[in-house]
Amino acid sequence: MAFSGWRILREGLTGNKGWGPLWRTPEPRKAYDALIIGGGGHGLSTAYYLAKNHGMTRIAVLERGYLGGGNVGRNTTIVRANYFLPGNQEFYSHSLKLWEGMEADLNFNAMHSQRGLINLFHSDGQRDAFARRGNAMINQGDDAILLDREGVRELLPYLDFDNHRFPVYGGLLHPRGGTARHDAVAWGYARGADRLGVDLIQNCEVTGFTIAGGKVTGVETTRGPIAAPMVAMVVAGRSGQLAAKAGMRLPIESHVLQAFVTEGLKPVIDHVVSFGMGHFYISQSDKGGLVFGGDIDFYSSYAQRGNLPMMEHVMEAGMSLMPMIGKAKVLRSWGGIMDMTPDGSPIIDKTPVEGLFVDAGWNYGGFKAVPASGWCLAHLMATGDSHPVAARFRLDRFREGVLLDEEGTGAQHNLH
Repeated sequence: MAFSGWRILREGLTGNKGWGPLWRTPEPRKAYDALIIGGGGHGLSTAYYLAKNHGMTRIAVLERGYLGGGNVGRNTTIVRANYFLPGNQEFYSHSLKLWEGMEADLNFNAMHSQRGLINLFHSDGQRDAFARRGNAMINQGDDAILLDREGVRELLPYLDFDNHRFPVYGGLLHPRGGTARHDAVAWGYARGADRLGVDLIQNCEVTGFTIAGGKVTGVETTRGPIAAPMVAMVVAGRSGQLAAKAGMRLPIESHVLQAFVTEGLKPVIDHVVSFGMGHFYISQSDKGGLVFGGDIDFYSSYAQRGNLPMMEHVMEAGMSLMPMIGKAKVLRSWGGIMDMTPDGSPIIDKTPVEGLFVDAGWNYGGFKAVPASGWCLAHLMATGDSHPVAARFRLDRFREGVLLDEEGTGAQHNLH
């Protein structure tokens, strides 16, 4: 089933009775060429690119719940490529290019909107830091425009520019940054992988690994054993728990990150706005709700819910930046389980168990990394070599001291 403007018009005129399921619901086979544990954005994109780029079709995605029920559906939908350090820069630049062609590639509307992202700065020192970041982005081949105070005021007139504690000095505009519909990204990759022959197995929890002679041979699940010579762990905040079943301890802490959405409003916020001093970021969805978030909860947790102190902190930051937000009614909030590494950068690598791979540690960058994460992990699994743009996302860098310190975001990263 292909989507098109004509098809949508025809179904709208005939009661929408011609749409079929987006993917099959197969029973798990006894054996596959590769297994991907985790039916979120990263796991589904990995399966899609394994099939599309490398011709592997005997693949299964194993999801203990339902597809897209984890972090991919529990974020603030921001897409950007404004990283500073080599290693992260080229990876997220590659990811943004994939975002820009994703909807045509998948024939699926992910509602990707390149509305522009503005990082505000509030001191001379911050201005210098953002000028340096912008130059690094331009050297990488991405876009960046340094705005002065009046340049920001022209785009964001509703901010409190004269806040006594954090007056707005200016901002760094990343025009190609924006947002996408998080659920649709998961659905698009699921549909694309299914059309290429990948089995998407829901309600199938992995309970253990079968390992012989230092090599993985399959997994144990709640729906029976499944054999495979390659297995990838792509489960975000659950990475530490899953790796423990294979006898490994990953350098990851799991934390809750909350997000919020208000009632639907008329268009008022055209861009994504990031307020670093208050750790607050906001955009407006296509349905009119203001979508915003802030800091992690700063204690380890596997709960997909937040707590009131951090909710209060986020609301205070929003009111400090744009007092008008106080008139909006918050409809709901949710939490995602963040997999935080000591240096704030991810892991895409082989593990000490032959045939077992890990994709984890995405910190605040998981959603925007969905396409490139799948692309690079698929390349690693199919060829045995790291993709050039993900070559620094090594698992052993924490032991060797070769950190990619974009931001130390663990709870006590000074102790790692």
